[in-house]
Amino acid sequence: MKTDKEIRCSSPAVIYGKVLFEMKVSEEAVSKTRQILAEAPRLTEILQNPTVAMRKKQSVINKVFPEEMRNFLKTVCARKRTALLEEIFVSYDRLRDEEADLVHAVLICTTVPGEEQMKGLEDFLCRKYRAKTAHIEVRREDSLIGGFILRVGSDEYDRSVKGGMDRLAQKIAGGR
Repeated sequence: MKTDKEIRCSSPAVIYGKVLFEMKVSEEAVSKTRQILAEAPRLTEILQNPTVAMRKKQSVINKVFPEEMRNFLKTVCARKRTALLEEIFVSYDRLRDEEADLVHAVLICTTVPGEEQMKGLEDFLCRKYRAKTAHIEVRREDSLIGGFILRVGSDEYDRSVKGGMDRLAQKIAGGR
């Protein structure tokens, strides 16, 4: 299941994501759990609702989710961290990618790059982030005027015409 790797994870979500990763739960069980939660938002509401008895939540977890995930979900519910599940899964994904030496990037551009340019970007990302593989999601954005923005985690490389114009305007406004 695809997630938004740009989501910022809170400290508790990072800790829970690490616990989930270290439990060595199968990727299939994690994926199935995410799918269930995405397809049944009411289920998330029930698990987050403080007026629903913990016994009832545990019963729902036992009936609905893969066995490998049940104890983890029960702990998340008991600690009142259900609202962090999306962040927890993103944190888990990042650890899984790190273990696989995989770096994720988002390329925002006005024109989709050619095969040779994509290969160059992948090589750059692998060298810079010491990864074996780079996955680049390409998004078109005409408002950049030209050039591109490359985002990797919290790093951003803005080589767009709009970004250059914005930086110039800031310098002029700042009197530099």
